[in-house]
Amino acid sequence: MSGFREWRGHRPFAGGLLLVLGGAEILLTMKAPLPVILKIGMQGLAGYLLPSLMILCGLLILFNPTQRLFYSILGIMLSLGTWLTSNIGGFVVGLLMGAVGSTLAFGWLPDQEPRQKRSAKRGEKHAAEVG
Repeated sequence: MSGFREWRGHRPFAGGLLLVLGGAEILLTMKAPLPVILKIGMQGLAGYLLPSLMILCGLLILFNPTQRLFYSILGIMLSLGTWLTSNIGGFVVGLLMGAVGSTLAFGWLPDQEPRQKRSAKRGEKHAAEVG
């Protein structure tokens, strides 16, 4: 299990996973047997293409984190595009998961030192003043 934690720590895991889950949720709502389903274009091709590309971008963020900026920008554009093509973005849930995942991946910084708690900083400052 420590191998997975190590692998996960070196990439924007939460962002990529949310982007994949958002695309999957939108694809599932495209298959929903509801009369609300919108189909635009050639038999709804765009409705299936955009969430599929969202899933692809999420997987590429997970397995190729060096290009995360490009994939996250593409992911947010695809997520916003599903508002028109895929049942209002998977009834808004998939759109929000894709948008949040893309922004998390965009904001992720590799090799950043862990943040210290304020209490630990105060302790170090107090120790420097006393000693």
